[in-house]
Amino acid sequence: MPRSVAVVGAGISGLAAAHRLRALLGPQARIVVVERSERVGGVLRTVDLAGRPFDVGAEAFLARRPEVPALLAELGLADEVVHPTGARPTIRAGGRTVGMPGGTLMGVPTTSAQLDGVLSEAGLAAAVAEPERPLRWEPGQDAALGVLLRERFGPEVPARLTDPLLGGVYAGRVDEHGLRATVPALAAALDAGAPSVTVAATRAAPPARVRPAAEGESGGPRVSGQAAGPVFGAVRGGYGALLDALRVASGAELRLGTTVRELERREHGWRLVVGPTTAPEALDVDAVVLAVPAPAVRKLLDGPVPAAAAAVAGIELASSVVIAFAFRGITGPETSGVLVAADEPLSIKAATHSSSKWGHVSPDGLVRLRVSLGRFGEAATLRVDDAELVARARADLATLHGITADPVAVHVQRWGGSLPQYAPGHLDRVAALEAAVAEVPGLEVVGAALHGVGVPACVGTARAAAERLARVAGTADPGRGPRGSMEAWPASTTPS
Repeated sequence: MPRSVAVVGAGISGLAAAHRLRALLGPQARIVVVERSERVGGVLRTVDLAGRPFDVGAEAFLARRPEVPALLAELGLADEVVHPTGARPTIRAGGRTVGMPGGTLMGVPTTSAQLDGVLSEAGLAAAVAEPERPLRWEPGQDAALGVLLRERFGPEVPARLTDPLLGGVYAGRVDEHGLRATVPALAAALDAGAPSVTVAATRAAPPARVRPAAEGESGGPRVSGQAAGPVFGAVRGGYGALLDALRVASGAELRLGTTVRELERREHGWRLVVGPTTAPEALDVDAVVLAVPAPAVRKLLDGPVPAAAAAVAGIELASSVVIAFAFRGITGPETSGVLVAADEPLSIKAATHSSSKWGHVSPDGLVRLRVSLGRFGEAATLRVDDAELVARARADLATLHGITADPVAVHVQRWGGSLPQYAPGHLDRVAALEAAVAEVPGLEVVGAALHGVGVPACVGTARAAAERLARVAGTADPGRGPRGSMEAWPASTTPS
């Protein structure tokens, strides 16, 4: 029975794992959460923006997935769930801003796609012709999503539709992400014999049509159209309220500003070497949960579980920046946000019009919004000072929305190496990692690098890992589901 567990990483995955472990192992178990930075939350962060809590990491979760609502209910925060207003998202493409087109699956056209405002005449003609072109597809194959879409639809669909969606969710590029991990339902429809990508997207579309995400939203594959009930949710006080509640409820020993330098397997349990190189400390525990980015997993497991380390070596990370603004005395955009096509001459990739999108954000009448910059491979463009990034963002806000007023508050949040990229073969890499870890008693790996970068997916992997560790002691429900899930809950393939 694990009497002591070290959780490495105090992001949402690590704190959710610690919370579930406490519930399963009881008050006598020692749970230590070790975090390199000086705060909890990882890529979730709630700041004060002109006197109101404001998320500058992920801001929303997919409401149709059960993980986050269930967790909030456990923590007594169910009444803090809020949903977006009826404001609609837009997209900037071809030099103009238009409503987000209906009838696409993660930017892949279905037979009901409404693309007139986004594509040129040539782009529309290519999209209309796609179902008539012969398709060669080998079931089980993976492909870079951009390569597939460009070959089938020409350059405009991936550049003006799919790439902006991936940029908002993964800070990724359509040419870098694999079809099977990014849009698994589309891959399944192609495997089942769909004669074209358009038909496959149509068959993969869920019956209840939901709108695509604007920047800051996350979940699974999205189909535009009318939503049946709330699609997204958020926490009234920001994700910081959830993080604080998890920290308290877990009763964990929290060690901030502490680096785990080595992980060693011992005859019974594990030893973590933590602290500065000049004064290392040994932390001996029965079990370990790694809730850190893929490069840290690779480094820590290179010695004790080399097969697992090799499996995650191919998972790369993207960097991005979120800039939050508050304005007084202006009329903000009435839409929920805007995604920016990859071929637009703008610095930002997306904006969330928070005051329009969320009814609880601006009771004081200020206009609050956030923009994001940076996609995979663009780290060099972010290596400028905050003042320059703010200047670029303000120039784009003037172009897109005519906002030229001076903000009353600004917060610049840099996310260096924050989001894993799901390249072709990602599912095979994750399967190899989990197979190697499953052979090692008392070890679990959780987080965004596995089955989805959204908060629901991270919570799901964390709680499932806690269930497996507790099952050794016979305290967990034996009917719990496989890795990456809680019971039969589906794994997300895209962010919160």
